Amino acid sequence: MSLLVLALPSGLPGPASSHAWVTSLDGRRVSAHGEAAASLLPPAGRGVEVVAVVPASGLSWHSVQLPRGIGPRSPRLRATLAGLLEEQLLDEPEQLHFALAPDATAGGLTWVAVCRRDWLTAHIQALDAAQRPVARIVPELAPDADNLRLTVTGEPEHPQLLVGGPNPQALPLNAGTRMLLHARWGDAWTQAPLQAEPAVAALAESWLGQTPALLAPAERRLAASGTAWDLAQGELARSGAARTSRRLGAAWRTFAHAPRWRPARWGLALLLLAQVAGLNLAAWRTRSELAERRQHVSAALTQSFPQVKVVVDAPVQMAREVAALRQNTGAASPRDLGAMLGAWAQQVDAAAVPTAFEFSPGELRVKGVQLSASALTQARAQLRPLGYRLDTEEGAAVLREGATP
Repeated sequence: MSLLVLALPSGLPGPASSHAWVTSLDGRRVSAHGEAAASLLPPAGRGVEVVAVVPASGLSWHSVQLPRGIGPRSPRLRATLAGLLEEQLLDEPEQLHFALAPDATAGGLTWVAVCRRDWLTAHIQALDAAQRPVARIVPELAPDADNLRLTVTGEPEHPQLLVGGPNPQALPLNAGTRMLLHARWGDAWTQAPLQAEPAVAALAESWLGQTPALLAPAERRLAASGTAWDLAQGELARSGAARTSRRLGAAWRTFAHAPRWRPARWGLALLLLAQVAGLNLAAWRTRSELAERRQHVSAALTQSFPQVKVVVDAPVQMAREVAALRQNTGAASPRDLGAMLGAWAQQVDAAAVPTAFEFSPGELRVKGVQLSASALTQARAQLRPLGYRLDTEEGAAVLREGATP
Protein backbone atom coordinates (compact mmCIF):
# COMPACT_ATOMS: atom_id res chain seq x y z
CA MET A 1 0.00 0.00 0.00
CA SER A 2 1.44 3.38 -1.05
CA LEU A 3 1.02 6.73 0.70
CA LEU A 4 -0.52 10.03 -0.35
CA VAL A 5 0.38 12.61 2.31
CA LEU A 6 -1.56 15.91 2.26
CA ALA A 7 -0.81 19.05 4.25
CA LEU A 8 -4.00 20.72 5.47
CA PRO A 9 -4.08 24.51 4.89
CA SER A 10 -4.50 26.71 7.96
CA GLY A 11 -7.72 28.28 6.63
CA LEU A 12 -11.09 26.74 5.89
CA PRO A 13 -11.41 24.92 2.54
CA GLY A 14 -12.55 26.98 -0.43
CA PRO A 15 -12.23 27.25 -4.22
CA ALA A 16 -8.72 28.69 -3.90
CA SER A 17 -7.51 26.14 -1.33
CA SER A 18 -4.60 23.91 -2.26
CA HIS A 19 -2.71 21.10 -0.57
CA ALA A 20 0.99 20.37 -0.59
CA TRP A 21 1.19 16.64 -1.34
CA VAL A 22 3.76 13.87 -1.20
CA THR A 23 3.56 10.31 -2.52
CA SER A 24 5.67 7.37 -1.38
CA LEU A 25 5.71 3.68 -2.20
CA ASP A 26 7.42 2.56 1.00
CA GLY A 27 6.75 5.35 3.51
CA ARG A 28 10.47 6.17 3.64
CA ARG A 29 11.40 7.73 0.31
CA VAL A 30 9.59 10.49 -1.59
CA SER A 31 8.27 9.33 -4.97
CA ALA A 32 6.74 12.64 -6.08
CA HIS A 33 5.54 15.89 -4.55
CA GLY A 34 3.73 19.06 -5.50
CA GLU A 35 0.80 21.32 -4.65
CA ALA A 36 -2.73 21.21 -6.06
CA ALA A 37 -6.39 21.73 -5.31
CA ALA A 38 -8.23 18.79 -3.77
CA SER A 39 -9.81 17.69 -7.06
CA LEU A 40 -6.42 17.74 -8.84
CA LEU A 41 -4.46 15.75 -6.27
CA PRO A 42 -2.95 12.37 -7.26
CA PRO A 43 -5.65 9.68 -7.36
CA ALA A 44 -6.37 7.78 -4.16
CA GLY A 45 -7.67 4.48 -5.44
CA ARG A 46 -7.36 1.03 -3.99
CA GLY A 47 -3.98 0.40 -2.40
CA VAL A 48 -3.37 4.09 -1.56
CA GLU A 49 -3.54 5.33 2.04
CA VAL A 50 -4.35 9.04 2.32
CA VAL A 51 -2.75 10.75 5.33
CA ALA A 52 -3.71 14.31 6.31
CA VAL A 53 -1.11 16.37 8.20
CA VAL A 54 -2.41 18.98 10.66
CA PRO A 55 -0.07 22.01 10.84
CA ALA A 56 1.74 22.51 14.13
CA SER A 57 0.32 26.02 14.44
CA GLY A 58 -3.21 24.59 14.47
CA LEU A 59 -2.65 22.26 17.44
CA SER A 60 -2.21 22.73 21.15
CA TRP A 61 -0.86 20.04 23.46
CA HIS A 62 -1.99 19.29 27.00
CA SER A 63 -0.85 16.68 29.49
CA VAL A 64 -3.69 15.19 31.57
CA GLN A 65 -4.25 12.40 34.07
CA LEU A 66 -7.19 10.31 32.92
CA PRO A 67 -9.55 9.13 35.67
CA ARG A 68 -9.92 5.44 36.34
CA GLY A 69 -12.45 3.84 34.03
CA ILE A 70 -11.99 6.51 31.35
CA GLY A 71 -9.98 5.25 28.38
CA PRO A 72 -9.71 5.86 24.63
CA ARG A 73 -13.00 4.05 23.91
CA SER A 74 -15.01 5.34 26.82
CA PRO A 75 -18.31 7.02 25.80
CA ARG A 76 -17.64 9.69 28.46
CA LEU A 77 -14.15 10.50 27.17
CA ARG A 78 -15.00 13.79 25.43
CA ALA A 79 -16.95 15.16 28.38
CA THR A 80 -14.15 14.12 30.73
CA LEU A 81 -11.46 15.83 28.64
CA ALA A 82 -13.56 18.99 28.39
CA GLY A 83 -13.79 19.09 32.17
CA LEU A 84 -10.08 18.42 32.72
CA LEU A 85 -8.97 21.07 30.21
CA GLU A 86 -11.66 23.68 30.86
CA GLU A 87 -9.28 26.20 32.43
CA GLN A 88 -6.58 25.69 29.76
CA LEU A 89 -8.76 26.13 26.67
CA LEU A 90 -9.37 29.47 24.98
CA ASP A 91 -12.46 28.26 23.07
CA GLU A 92 -15.58 26.44 24.15
CA PRO A 93 -15.06 22.63 24.28
CA GLU A 94 -17.94 22.14 21.81
CA GLN A 95 -15.86 23.97 19.19
CA LEU A 96 -12.78 21.77 19.67
CA HIS A 97 -11.63 18.32 18.62
CA PHE A 98 -9.74 16.15 21.12
CA ALA A 99 -7.37 13.27 20.36
CA LEU A 100 -5.51 11.05 22.81
CA ALA A 101 -1.96 9.76 22.47
CA PRO A 102 -1.68 6.28 20.89
CA ASP A 103 -0.47 4.77 24.18
CA ALA A 104 -3.21 6.31 26.35
CA THR A 105 -4.74 4.04 29.00
CA ALA A 106 -7.50 4.46 31.56
CA GLY A 107 -6.17 6.11 34.71
CA GLY A 108 -2.83 7.00 33.09
CA LEU A 109 -0.98 10.20 32.27
CA THR A 110 -1.28 11.07 28.59
CA TRP A 111 -1.01 13.82 26.00
CA VAL A 112 -4.11 15.33 24.42
CA ALA A 113 -4.01 17.10 21.04
CA VAL A 114 -6.59 19.87 20.59
CA CYS A 115 -7.60 21.71 17.40
CA ARG A 116 -10.60 23.51 15.91
CA ARG A 117 -13.37 21.02 15.29
CA ASP A 118 -15.13 22.84 12.44
CA TRP A 119 -11.87 23.47 10.59
CA LEU A 120 -10.71 19.84 10.72
CA THR A 121 -14.15 18.44 9.87
CA ALA A 122 -14.51 20.80 6.89
CA HIS A 123 -11.18 19.69 5.40
CA ILE A 124 -11.91 15.99 5.87
CA GLN A 125 -15.33 16.39 4.24
CA ALA A 126 -13.84 18.38 1.35
CA LEU A 127 -11.28 15.64 0.68
CA ASP A 128 -14.01 12.99 0.85
CA ALA A 129 -16.02 14.94 -1.71
CA ALA A 130 -12.93 15.08 -3.95
CA GLN A 131 -12.62 11.25 -3.82
CA ARG A 132 -9.54 11.44 -1.56
CA PRO A 133 -10.92 9.89 1.67
CA VAL A 134 -8.53 10.35 4.57
CA ALA A 135 -7.47 7.17 6.38
CA ARG A 136 -5.29 8.86 9.01
CA ILE A 137 -4.87 12.33 10.48
CA VAL A 138 -1.43 13.02 11.92
CA PRO A 139 0.15 16.07 13.58
CA GLU A 140 2.96 17.91 11.85
CA LEU A 141 4.79 17.89 15.19
CA ALA A 142 4.03 15.59 18.14
CA PRO A 143 5.53 15.09 21.61
CA ASP A 144 8.32 12.54 21.78
CA ALA A 145 11.12 11.47 24.06
CA ASP A 146 13.90 12.90 21.89
CA ASN A 147 16.01 15.86 22.90
CA LEU A 148 15.22 19.44 21.92
CA ARG A 149 15.47 20.09 18.17
CA LEU A 150 14.59 23.10 16.01
CA THR A 151 13.12 23.24 12.51
CA VAL A 152 12.40 26.42 10.56
CA THR A 153 9.62 26.12 7.97
CA GLY A 154 7.27 28.27 5.91
CA GLU A 155 7.87 31.12 3.50
CA PRO A 156 10.18 34.15 3.89
CA GLU A 157 7.12 36.34 4.57
CA HIS A 158 5.86 34.04 7.35
CA PRO A 159 8.70 31.90 8.75
CA GLN A 160 7.88 29.54 11.59
CA LEU A 161 10.02 27.76 14.17
CA LEU A 162 8.96 24.25 15.19
CA VAL A 163 10.39 23.19 18.54
CA GLY A 164 10.42 19.39 18.73
CA GLY A 165 10.89 17.23 21.80
CA PRO A 166 8.92 16.44 24.95
CA ASN A 167 7.02 19.76 24.78
CA PRO A 168 6.45 20.67 21.11
CA GLN A 169 5.64 24.23 20.14
CA ALA A 170 5.20 26.28 16.98
CA LEU A 171 6.61 29.81 17.26
CA PRO A 172 6.83 32.68 14.78
CA LEU A 173 10.42 33.33 13.73
CA ASN A 174 11.29 36.98 14.37
CA ALA A 175 13.49 39.21 16.49
CA GLY A 176 11.84 38.05 19.71
CA THR A 177 12.24 34.32 19.06
CA ARG A 178 15.69 34.12 20.67
CA MET A 179 14.33 35.71 23.84
CA LEU A 180 11.45 33.19 23.95
CA LEU A 181 13.84 30.28 23.47
CA HIS A 182 16.17 31.54 26.17
CA ALA A 183 13.32 32.13 28.62
CA ARG A 184 11.89 28.65 28.07
CA TRP A 185 14.99 26.49 27.58
CA GLY A 186 17.90 28.63 28.73
CA ASP A 187 21.12 28.03 26.80
CA ALA A 188 20.08 24.48 25.89
CA TRP A 189 18.44 25.64 22.69
CA THR A 190 21.79 26.84 21.30
CA GLN A 191 23.04 23.23 21.37
CA ALA A 192 19.91 21.80 19.74
CA PRO A 193 20.11 20.50 16.14
CA LEU A 194 18.79 23.08 13.68
CA GLN A 195 17.17 22.29 10.35
CA ALA A 196 15.50 24.60 7.87
CA GLU A 197 13.63 24.41 4.62
CA PRO A 198 15.59 25.98 1.73
CA ALA A 199 13.21 28.95 1.39
CA VAL A 200 13.86 30.11 4.96
CA ALA A 201 17.40 28.81 5.58
CA ALA A 202 18.94 32.29 5.37
CA LEU A 203 16.40 33.70 7.82
CA ALA A 204 17.05 30.85 10.23
CA GLU A 205 20.77 31.56 10.24
CA SER A 206 20.16 35.31 10.59
CA TRP A 207 17.68 35.13 13.50
CA LEU A 208 19.12 32.15 15.38
CA GLY A 209 22.82 32.67 14.73
CA GLN A 210 23.40 29.08 13.54
CA THR A 211 23.88 27.50 10.13
CA PRO A 212 20.98 25.07 9.65
CA ALA A 213 20.99 21.74 7.85
CA LEU A 214 18.69 21.83 4.83
CA LEU A 215 15.49 19.77 4.95
CA ALA A 216 13.11 19.42 2.00
CA PRO A 217 9.45 20.15 2.88
CA ALA A 218 8.32 16.93 1.18
CA GLU A 219 10.70 14.84 3.29
CA ARG A 220 9.49 16.54 6.47
CA ARG A 221 5.83 15.85 5.67
CA LEU A 222 6.56 12.24 4.78
CA ALA A 223 8.42 11.82 8.07
CA ALA A 224 5.41 13.25 9.93
CA SER A 225 3.18 10.56 8.37
CA GLY A 226 5.24 7.87 10.10
CA THR A 227 4.09 8.84 13.59
CA ALA A 228 1.95 6.49 15.67
CA TRP A 229 -0.44 9.37 16.37
CA ASP A 230 -3.85 9.34 14.67
CA LEU A 231 -6.11 12.32 15.33
CA ALA A 232 -9.05 10.59 13.59
CA GLN A 233 -10.82 9.86 16.85
CA GLY A 234 -14.34 10.35 18.14
CA GLU A 235 -16.72 11.39 15.37
CA LEU A 236 -13.82 11.37 12.88
CA ALA A 237 -12.81 7.78 13.62
CA ARG A 238 -12.81 5.42 10.66
CA SER A 239 -14.53 2.02 10.62
CA GLY A 240 -12.91 -1.09 12.00
CA ALA A 241 -12.37 -2.41 8.46
CA ALA A 242 -10.58 0.80 7.46
CA ARG A 243 -8.34 0.62 10.52
CA THR A 244 -7.54 -3.02 9.79
CA SER A 245 -6.72 -2.20 6.18
CA ARG A 246 -4.46 0.65 7.31
CA ARG A 247 -2.62 -1.60 9.76
CA LEU A 248 -2.13 -4.28 7.13
CA GLY A 249 -0.84 -1.71 4.65
CA ALA A 250 1.59 -0.29 7.18
CA ALA A 251 2.76 -3.79 8.11
CA TRP A 252 3.34 -4.63 4.44
CA ARG A 253 5.32 -1.42 3.83
CA THR A 254 7.45 -2.18 6.87
CA PHE A 255 8.11 -5.77 5.81
CA ALA A 256 8.73 -4.90 2.16
CA HIS A 257 11.07 -1.96 2.68
CA ALA A 258 12.40 -1.70 6.25
CA PRO A 259 16.13 -2.59 6.52
CA ARG A 260 15.59 -4.71 9.64
CA TRP A 261 13.36 -7.05 7.62
CA ARG A 262 15.90 -7.52 4.81
CA PRO A 263 17.14 -10.93 6.11
CA ALA A 264 13.53 -12.15 6.34
CA ARG A 265 12.83 -10.94 2.79
CA TRP A 266 15.90 -12.76 1.47
CA GLY A 267 14.91 -15.88 3.39
CA LEU A 268 11.39 -15.79 1.97
CA ALA A 269 12.72 -15.26 -1.56
CA LEU A 270 15.12 -18.20 -1.22
CA LEU A 271 12.32 -20.37 0.17
CA LEU A 272 10.09 -19.53 -2.79
CA LEU A 273 12.93 -20.23 -5.23
CA ALA A 274 13.58 -23.57 -3.54
CA GLN A 275 9.88 -24.45 -3.81
CA VAL A 276 9.78 -23.53 -7.49
CA ALA A 277 12.98 -25.48 -8.17
CA GLY A 278 11.57 -28.49 -6.30
CA LEU A 279 8.33 -28.39 -8.29
CA ASN A 280 10.25 -28.15 -11.56
CA LEU A 281 12.45 -31.09 -10.56
CA ALA A 282 9.43 -33.20 -9.60
CA ALA A 283 7.71 -32.34 -12.88
CA TRP A 284 10.86 -33.24 -14.83
CA ARG A 285 11.10 -36.62 -13.06
CA THR A 286 7.42 -37.34 -13.75
CA ARG A 287 7.83 -36.48 -17.43
CA SER A 288 10.92 -38.68 -17.62
CA GLU A 289 9.11 -41.64 -16.03
CA LEU A 290 6.14 -41.26 -18.38
CA ALA A 291 8.42 -41.03 -21.40
CA GLU A 292 10.29 -44.14 -20.25
CA ARG A 293 7.04 -46.07 -19.85
CA ARG A 294 5.90 -45.03 -23.31
CA GLN A 295 9.20 -46.22 -24.72
CA HIS A 296 8.77 -49.63 -23.02
CA VAL A 297 5.23 -50.01 -24.40
CA SER A 298 6.35 -48.95 -27.87
CA ALA A 299 9.28 -51.36 -27.72
CA ALA A 300 6.96 -54.21 -26.69
CA LEU A 301 4.71 -53.40 -29.67
CA THR A 302 7.49 -53.27 -32.28
CA GLN A 303 9.20 -56.39 -30.89
CA SER A 304 5.97 -58.41 -30.85
CA PHE A 305 4.79 -57.12 -34.22
CA PRO A 306 7.81 -56.16 -36.36
CA GLN A 307 5.53 -55.09 -39.22
CA VAL A 308 4.51 -52.03 -37.17
CA LYS A 309 6.95 -49.33 -38.21
CA VAL A 310 5.33 -46.19 -36.80
CA VAL A 311 3.99 -46.08 -33.23
CA VAL A 312 1.20 -43.55 -32.69
CA ASP A 313 -0.93 -45.10 -29.92
CA ALA A 314 0.77 -48.28 -28.72
CA PRO A 315 -2.13 -49.81 -26.70
CA VAL A 316 -4.65 -49.32 -29.53
CA GLN A 317 -2.24 -50.57 -32.18
CA MET A 318 -1.36 -53.62 -30.10
CA ALA A 319 -5.04 -54.51 -29.58
CA ARG A 320 -5.61 -54.17 -33.33
CA GLU A 321 -2.64 -56.40 -34.17
CA VAL A 322 -3.70 -59.04 -31.63
CA ALA A 323 -7.21 -59.09 -33.09
CA ALA A 324 -5.83 -59.44 -36.62
CA LEU A 325 -3.51 -62.25 -35.53
CA ARG A 326 -6.37 -64.08 -33.82
CA GLN A 327 -8.51 -63.74 -36.92
CA ASN A 328 -5.76 -65.03 -39.19
CA THR A 329 -5.04 -68.05 -36.99
CA GLY A 330 -8.70 -68.85 -36.28
CA ALA A 331 -8.24 -68.52 -32.53
CA ALA A 332 -11.28 -67.69 -30.44
CA SER A 333 -11.62 -64.17 -29.15
CA PRO A 334 -13.25 -63.14 -25.87
CA ARG A 335 -15.47 -60.96 -28.06
CA ASP A 336 -16.82 -63.97 -30.01
CA LEU A 337 -20.28 -65.42 -29.41
CA GLY A 338 -18.98 -68.82 -28.37
CA ALA A 339 -16.61 -67.42 -25.76
CA MET A 340 -19.26 -65.16 -24.28
CA LEU A 341 -21.93 -67.92 -24.21
CA GLY A 342 -19.45 -70.23 -22.50
CA ALA A 343 -18.65 -67.64 -19.87
CA TRP A 344 -22.37 -67.02 -19.27
CA ALA A 345 -23.18 -70.71 -18.95
CA GLN A 346 -20.31 -71.40 -16.54
CA GLN A 347 -20.65 -68.42 -14.22
CA VAL A 348 -24.37 -67.53 -14.12
CA ASP A 349 -26.95 -69.45 -12.08
CA ALA A 350 -28.21 -72.34 -14.21
CA ALA A 351 -31.74 -71.78 -12.92
CA ALA A 352 -31.86 -68.54 -14.89
CA VAL A 353 -33.29 -69.68 -18.24
CA PRO A 354 -33.16 -67.01 -20.97
CA THR A 355 -35.91 -66.50 -23.52
CA ALA A 356 -33.74 -64.88 -26.20
CA PHE A 357 -30.17 -63.83 -27.05
CA GLU A 358 -28.96 -60.77 -28.95
CA PHE A 359 -25.31 -60.63 -29.95
CA SER A 360 -22.96 -58.06 -31.37
CA PRO A 361 -19.16 -58.34 -31.23
CA GLY A 362 -18.15 -57.87 -27.61
CA GLU A 363 -21.73 -57.67 -26.26
CA LEU A 364 -24.24 -60.43 -25.41
CA ARG A 365 -27.75 -59.39 -24.38
CA VAL A 366 -29.65 -62.16 -22.54
CA LYS A 367 -33.41 -61.58 -22.26
CA GLY A 368 -35.93 -63.12 -19.90
CA VAL A 369 -33.46 -63.43 -17.03
CA GLN A 370 -34.19 -61.94 -13.61
CA LEU A 371 -31.17 -62.10 -11.30
CA SER A 372 -31.44 -61.34 -7.61
CA ALA A 373 -29.09 -58.79 -6.10
CA SER A 374 -26.95 -61.48 -4.49
CA ALA A 375 -26.83 -63.55 -7.68
CA LEU A 376 -25.89 -60.49 -9.74
CA THR A 377 -23.10 -59.59 -7.33
CA GLN A 378 -21.76 -63.16 -7.37
CA ALA A 379 -21.89 -63.38 -11.16
CA ARG A 380 -20.06 -60.07 -11.57
CA ALA A 381 -17.32 -61.23 -9.21
CA GLN A 382 -16.89 -64.46 -11.21
CA LEU A 383 -16.96 -62.82 -14.65
CA ARG A 384 -14.61 -59.96 -13.86
CA PRO A 385 -11.42 -62.13 -13.82
CA LEU A 386 -12.43 -63.46 -17.26
CA GLY A 387 -12.50 -59.93 -18.67
CA TYR A 388 -16.27 -59.44 -18.76
CA ARG A 389 -18.64 -56.94 -17.22
CA LEU A 390 -22.25 -57.87 -16.36
CA ASP A 391 -25.02 -55.24 -16.22
CA THR A 392 -28.82 -55.23 -16.22
CA GLU A 393 -30.72 -53.04 -18.68
CA GLU A 394 -34.47 -52.99 -19.50
CA GLY A 395 -35.23 -56.47 -18.15
CA ALA A 396 -32.18 -58.08 -19.78
CA ALA A 397 -28.74 -59.11 -18.56
CA VAL A 398 -25.97 -57.59 -20.69
CA LEU A 399 -22.54 -59.21 -20.81
CA ARG A 400 -19.80 -57.02 -22.24
CA GLU A 401 -16.17 -57.69 -22.96
CA GLY A 402 -13.72 -55.19 -21.56
CA ALA A 403 -13.69 -55.48 -17.75
CA THR A 404 -10.33 -55.14 -16.05
CA PRO A 405 -9.28 -58.48 -14.57
